[in-house]
Order: sequence, then C-alpha cells, then structure tokens
Amino acid sequence: MRRVLTIILLQTAYFLALFCIAVPVGIFAREYAIGSKTFTESVILGEILTQRLRTSAPARHIAQLGGTRILWNALQKGDIDAYPEYTGTIIAEILAGMTIRNDNDLRNELQKRGIGISRTFGFANTYALGVTRRTAQELGLQNISDLVRHPALRFAFSNEFMDRHDGWLGLQAAYGLPQKDVRGLEHDLAYRALASGTIDLTELYSTDAEIALDTLHILRDDRHYFPDYRAVILYRLDIPPEVHNILLSLENRIAQETMTAMNAQAKRDKTPESLIASRFLTATFGQSANTQSDAENLTQRILRRTWEHLSLVAVSLLSAILVAIPLGVAAQRLPRVGFVVLGAAGVMQTIPSLALLVLMIPLLGIGAIPAVAALFLYSILPVLRGTVTGLETIPTALRESAEVLGLPPSIRLWRIELPLALPVILSGIKTAAVLNVGTATLGALIGAGGHGQPIMTGIRLADTAQILEGAIPAALLALAVQGVFELLERWAVPPVLRRG
Repeated sequence: MRRVLTIILLQTAYFLALFCIAVPVGIFAREYAIGSKTFTESVILGEILTQRLRTSAPARHIAQLGGTRILWNALQKGDIDAYPEYTGTIIAEILAGMTIRNDNDLRNELQKRGIGISRTFGFANTYALGVTRRTAQELGLQNISDLVRHPALRFAFSNEFMDRHDGWLGLQAAYGLPQKDVRGLEHDLAYRALASGTIDLTELYSTDAEIALDTLHILRDDRHYFPDYRAVILYRLDIPPEVHNILLSLENRIAQETMTAMNAQAKRDKTPESLIASRFLTATFGQSANTQSDAENLTQRILRRTWEHLSLVAVSLLSAILVAIPLGVAAQRLPRVGFVVLGAAGVMQTIPSLALLVLMIPLLGIGAIPAVAALFLYSILPVLRGTVTGLETIPTALRESAEVLGLPPSIRLWRIELPLALPVILSGIKTAAVLNVGTATLGALIGAGGHGQPIMTGIRLADTAQILEGAIPAALLALAVQGVFELLERWAVPPVLRRG
C-alpha cells in the first residue's frame, strides 16, 4: 500500500511540476496568440495572420476554438491577441442591443472594451440560405419568402446560427416562416446531409467552396434581413503598435474570389491550411514559407498529440485521486457528509462535458488549464464512489478484530482498511482514467490540443483520414491505460484480495 501511495504522489508532483512550468513559458516569451473559429475560412485566415506575424514576432495559431462567444471572451481576457471576425456578427452578436449606425460607432464601442478593429480583408462572407438545385426547381424556390408555402421542409442550421440574434429565431420572425422540423447540426456536416436528402435547407456562407461547385441554389434575401458581413481583424489594443501594423498590412488584400478559391483548396483538394496560407503570403508579399507544423510527419504529430492527451489525463486524474480518496474516507465515516459529497459529485457528472468545458473559460481562460479542471471534476465521482464502496465492503469481523487489538483509528485506516479496499479503489480510478481519455478529445475545442484536434479537422473537411488520425490513437490510448491499471492492480494487490 505504501509503495502505491508513494508512486501516486511522485507522479502527481512530476506532472504538476511539468504543467506549472509549461504554462508560463508562452507568457514570458510574449508569444502572440491568434485564434480562429471552427469553420474552414476562419482557420485559413487565422493561419494567414499567424504566419504574417511570425515575420517579426513569435506567434502561434490556436485553431478551431469554437463559436463567437468563446473567441470574444478569450480576446477580452487576453488568452488570444487577435482573431478574424465579421462586421455583421460583431453588431448582431457581440454588441447586440447597442446602437451602431456606422463604422465609427462600431470602432468606438470596441475601443471602450480595449479592442481594435481593422478595415476589411477585402471580401464579405454573408449568411445565406441554400437548397439543392433539384429542390429549388421542383418547388419553385427563388426567395426566402417562398419558404412560407412549404411548411414541411426540413431545416438544419449550425448550433451557433440557431442561437444568434441574427440567426434562425430572428429570421423566422422576419419572414413568418412556419417550419417546425428545425434542428442543430455542425455546419460542415449539413452539406452532406443536404446532398443525401436528409435535410432540405441549411445556412450557407457566401464564400463556401460548395457554392462554387454549382450544386446548390442560394435563396435571395428579398427582405434584406442579413446584415453586411465584411471580414475584419479584431485585436487587443494593448499589443505593441508594430504588431498592429503587421496585422493591418492584410487589409484589402484578399478578394472574394481568392477567399472562395482558398476554401475550395482546403475542402475539395484537402490542402493543409498552413500551406494555403503560406502560398497566399508568398504570392502577396513575397514572404518565405514559415508554417512550423509542416515539418512534422505523421509519427511526430501522433507522438506530440499523445503527450498532450496524456498530460491532460494524468494531471486531472492524479489530482482527483488526491482529493477524492480523502473525501471518500470522510464520506464513509460520516454518513451525512457522504450524502452531500456523493450527491454533489453525482450532479457534477450529469453536466454535459462540452458545457462544462465552456463554463470553465470565463474562470480559467482557454488551453490546457480549463480542460484539466473539467476532467478533474469528472474524475471525482468514480474515485470517490470506489473509495466509499471499498471501505463499506470490508467485513465487520475484520474491523472489530482491529478494534479489539487496540489499534488507533489512523493505523486501522492505513494498515488494514485502505489495503483491503484497494481493489475497489483501483477499479474506480481505472474507470475514471478510461473516461478521461475519451472526454479529453473535447479539449481541442478550447485549445488544449490532444487527439481531438485531428478529429475536429477531419469532421470540418469531411476527411476520414484526419478523423482516424485522432480516433485510432485515442482508442489505443484508452486500451493502454486500462492495461496499465490491470498490471498495477496485479502488482499492488495481494492475490488473496484479488480473489475476494
């Protein structure tokens, strides 16, 4: 028992030390962070900004961070220094309720919040509604108002569009649309659902590569509901002027056709966004390639992501062990305390993992720290319940024998009760570890890295190879973790206890 506890404590100290050392490195080096949303165009623009900035300063791209609110909160908090955004989104979503009459009003409102805004990249990416050409011809659909005559049509929109002020609810009210079969769906998956006939209509971005394939029909916004969505850069005003100037050098540099072509290269031709950005910067500024990630081969990428994934799991799990086992002992000793503690841990387990990750952002920002915190909370219940169950299943005769011998409570706990409960405790820890390996893939949504990153990229680009690049190592890692705990149990638990 002592050997097991010693190993756990040493591993905890080791991983916590690595984690605490790794976190401040980017701060002291003043590495500028560029964010991007989860759709292809935003990732390409984020990569262009990052590579442009690297000509004069250290910079990294935190790609596929999520929706507008996550990026905006991260920018205000200082977790990122800049990200590509759209004027319509800023007015309707970020500054909702404010009176914005012109660009000066927009700039002034952002400056009050410590945020600057560039002029346009040179193109606009406006929302639109689209159906297949076959559906448009069969039903005679030309305008959005024509949808009123077809209440049975099945709609699917991105989850962000479903909740935005300028999204589905406002659109439905503006046009009086009667459709009831409306669901949320990942934007890139909606195109496949549209092609397969699973849905009849979805929202489009005017620079989407799929539009250029001439298989979709865009409905005219005949009531002019959607605002102007010019692509711009939002950046923190506290970054140095020379950094501002580098970012602003991209103003009016990307035409509508250029952006559509770059989106097509990523989605249709499966060209990496880093390479697309490098080619654009070379053609526009004569800038030499500086992609960093291109130097990694498949093995190197898998090893790096495995280390990121394991770090998230190890730190969260070992921290949970240090907290949950003492709580489990207290819960078993004091039934009223146990009722409250187990109830609270059970409620925490019912919170959807994605929601918990997002809830951590206002408190801890983005990156590994909020991901570790969320995984830590998810690890508490299995370890806690395993500790309580293990202690409660110790035969009463053994407890009474220890008391008759006159052993103090602390000695009984360390020498008799915990060793006897160890098999059940290890079972709870093993369950928490395997669950954490799977849940940690969602950490990529908040910039924590790991094997979730290629899975998200593969879904966005409809690239099965990318999905498997993340899913297979994550599954193998879960099996490896389970095997390690099986071996640990054989080493730490005497055979007589393993046999019950």
